[in-house]
Amino acid sequence: MSTPQHVIFGAGAIGLALLDALRQRGETARLVNRSGHARVPDEVEVVGGDARDPDFTTAVAKGARVVYQTLNPPYPEWTAQFPALQAGVLAAAQASGARMVSMENVYMYGRPDGRILTEDRAYDAHTKKGQLRGRMAHELLAAHTAGRVEVAIGRASDYFGPRGGAQSNLGDRVFPAALAGKTATVLGDPDQPHTYTYIPDIGEALAVLGEHPDAPGQVWHIPNDPDTRSTRQLVDLAYQHAGQPRTKLRSMPPLMLRALGLFNPTVRELTEMQYQFDEPFIVDSTKITNKLGAHAAPIDQALINTLATYRA
Repeated sequence: MSTPQHVIFGAGAIGLALLDALRQRGETARLVNRSGHARVPDEVEVVGGDARDPDFTTAVAKGARVVYQTLNPPYPEWTAQFPALQAGVLAAAQASGARMVSMENVYMYGRPDGRILTEDRAYDAHTKKGQLRGRMAHELLAAHTAGRVEVAIGRASDYFGPRGGAQSNLGDRVFPAALAGKTATVLGDPDQPHTYTYIPDIGEALAVLGEHPDAPGQVWHIPNDPDTRSTRQLVDLAYQHAGQPRTKLRSMPPLMLRALGLFNPTVRELTEMQYQFDEPFIVDSTKITNKLGAHAAPIDQALINTLATYRA
């Protein structure tokens, strides 16, 4: 079977949203994950293997025009796995002469300290995951600068939307509760303004970064609603669109999170990221809108669409 022009490493929420965006363009894409299985249409090829193995990644991406890095290992395994996963995808892009589009978050910036986060913000992370993200981003941009591979980086804030699941602060703990009129649970201070990025907007933006001639060599924040709301305001809107007369919301106290972290390694890793909810956390995305023409979906429509997937 011939290799599609697009090869997506990762078949989680982001990888599948990207697949949707590419298929809407009439493009074909191959998905690559560890298991070789994903909930996709029968005509979509899914290949299983270890992306840390550059021989495997090079073979599976041979002939591709764009490769996309959307892999995201479990939090407790970031240090052990993430650099090797990125290196494997980078090797595949370099071997095939493909553009590499890498999906990142905004951990490398550290605390906002009262400022809006823009793409030119210095890397000042105080967390181990943020410092790791910073090192990985530097490695990609250095490879681009050296002429080894064409790289474009997309960065999203905390995401929500279809397939967001338990990983999302606005996910499994919020939307089913809104539909049932029960109490939703969120992490952090729900009254601080906080940027959330809609998952289909991430998929669409990564597709744009794969095709736009001006994308490589730069970092781009994925489009966000410019009217940044608090977590509570977004949960209120979700309950309204679910037809509920009032919002029921509780926030998990930091002390409880730390206590749960004693027994759950994933929760333990979440604890160091709670600084994002201690003050306004606003991620600016005007650069990608102004220069590449990518826009965020209206927030009400994004919430309605997300509720529809939970109803289904």
